[in-house]
Amino acid sequence: MFETYIYQPFFNILVGLYELLGVISPDLADMGIAVIIFSLIVRFLLFPLTLASERSEEEKQKITDQVNEAKRIFSHEPIRLHTEIKNIMRANVRSVIATTANLLIGLAIIIMLYRIFTTGLEGADFYLLYDFMPRPTHINLMFLGKYDLSHTNATLNIIQSLMIFIVEVLVALRSPFPIRRKDKALLQIVLPVGSFIIFM
Repeated sequence: MFETYIYQPFFNILVGLYELLGVISPDLADMGIAVIIFSLIVRFLLFPLTLASERSEEEKQKITDQVNEAKRIFSHEPIRLHTEIKNIMRANVRSVIATTANLLIGLAIIIMLYRIFTTGLEGADFYLLYDFMPRPTHINLMFLGKYDLSHTNATLNIIQSLMIFIVEVLVALRSPFPIRRKDKALLQIVLPVGSFIIFM
């Protein structure tokens, strides 16, 4: 199911972008450039979900406040507290679903991109190309003629980790709610460092 409904369409889009770049100019036939354009398209397509997620941040803050209030009021009545928390969650189903969907989509994209770069672009997944798609005989995995995308690269890894850090700092600055110190540390330090280590 993942392969047919998620991986295959995105793989075809990426290969199609690569081929289109090659038609525009042979010098543009660069999988790195295709991935950047692909990422921008994915961000654009997911923009409504991003907006919903931002709205759900407000709702999550309200949920947190309601749960904290319930804990304060029913601290000596654990059964009643449990019931109140369940009621709060049921009343805010949209926020819970939006958050879960956002996480699942992010995870699917990570898995998809991992597979594309580990096997797909080297030809193992060309059988997944739709009949109307051109069949590339060779894919240029040298980004800007300098960075081999089929192997890890320290420079690109540092750049992506720095970008994660910058994005998380900007998100924290833009957030209408104060972000806990623990969450800041997780998002602004652990996430970029963890990402760097994973992709080494």
